[in-house]
Amino acid sequence: MSRDIRSKAVDRFFDAVLTLQNREECYRFFEDVCTANELISISQRLEVAGMLRERKTYLEIADTTGASTATISRVNRALNYGEDGYRMVFERMKDS
Repeated sequence: MSRDIRSKAVDRFFDAVLTLQNREECYRFFEDVCTANELISISQRLEVAGMLRERKTYLEIADTTGASTATISRVNRALNYGEDGYRMVFERMKDS
């Protein structure tokens, strides 16, 4: 991890997320916790990651998602050099 984000506060936040049982609960919690723009930005990164995994070009991704090339590059860096979080989530999502 490039920056140590581990703390009791982050642990507590993740523990709270892990209590959510369905999509509706996620909407309720994240609408309280995040601004609409924050939630859209986070979900956009997941879409970008999926498209990068499909070998789409930066231009295709930017046109489809509205993401900036800086965001696409950041997500690409995470896919290639990150903690494999995107890979783990995509693997689990395909099984559900």
